[in-house]
Amino acid sequence: MNFNNNFMAKLLPSLLFLLAITACNKKVESIHPSIEKITYSVYASGIIKSNNQYQVYAKATGIVTTIFVKDGDLVKKGQAILKLSDAAQKLNYENAKLLANFSSTSENKEKLIQAQTELEVAKLKMENEASLYDKQKKLWAQEIGSKNELDQRELSYKNAISVFNAAKLRSNDLEKQIKFQSEQTQRTANISSSSMNDFVVKSEIDGKLYSLSKEKGEMVNSQSPIAIIGDASEFYVELQVDEYDISKLKIGQKVFLTLDSYKGEVFEAAVSRLYPIMNEKSKSFKVEAVFIKKPEHLYPNLTTEANIIIEVKEKVLTIPRNYLIDNEFVLLDNKEKRKVVTGLKDYEKVEIISGITANDALYKP
Repeated sequence: MNFNNNFMAKLLPSLLFLLAITACNKKVESIHPSIEKITYSVYASGIIKSNNQYQVYAKATGIVTTIFVKDGDLVKKGQAILKLSDAAQKLNYENAKLLANFSSTSENKEKLIQAQTELEVAKLKMENEASLYDKQKKLWAQEIGSKNELDQRELSYKNAISVFNAAKLRSNDLEKQIKFQSEQTQRTANISSSSMNDFVVKSEIDGKLYSLSKEKGEMVNSQSPIAIIGDASEFYVELQVDEYDISKLKIGQKVFLTLDSYKGEVFEAAVSRLYPIMNEKSKSFKVEAVFIKKPEHLYPNLTTEANIIIEVKEKVLTIPRNYLIDNEFVLLDNKEKRKVVTGLKDYEKVEIISGITANDALYKP
């Protein structure tokens, strides 16, 4: 046996002895199931919103000429926020008023009088021709005069009737036309007058102006928001819930919230509204909750994370989730894999309905 073999022969027993000691000293950690409360909840994220919070849009397009308020101001319903340039609209309104006045019944009174006069003349002419025709018929009945004279009188009478009817039609048509034009142009003037109000943007509610995104001299249109206004004291939570969880939610369920602006604190709310349509892009549903316990100070668009409480059980048998194998087995001290029936689960624990007891020692797989 050479030197190397002798060295290994002497070293091997020592190594085996050290491994045996290490194996004896190494302890496999075990736990026992606990009897405690378990809560099943659904996670949601969202933002804080002011009651009646809305984005302000202008109804007209123009350049900002005057700003009446600033961020943080309290505003009343109907209070002006800003004003847009309206010179062109003023000209349109003036033109509409001129046309309305020109087309009014009073301005066209002379035309109506003339038409009525022509109608009266035509009526007198018709009545006169009727009288002459009647006399000629009586004379013809007494064999006085000629048939040609009778025919001429009849023709004159019929012509007079036609002239009268035409004059009557013209008079009626003129009256209707003037009335229509008068009402139409007056309506146009009223619309133009109403549009003048569109150049002053006003608040729709009593509340606080949280944001004003335009400055004097900037262009405003009806497609882009210019401000955010909401209630100054009342807030609610707008949450996004995954489509997988929406069927578990009900009105009135408790919600526990955390806010980055209030680290370490938990606030309480309750589900107040479930929107019945899914956002196709995010595959989530919008849920609203009202505060039960809220921070002293809140601001719109603060971010929040929430747990919506679905069910709570008191004094149930639980184990850590990482001791559960394939969602239905646990490992006992004799290395046995035993099947269990589970119940509620949260992020850390799982309820065990049957399969083991509080006296069983469990090992982490």
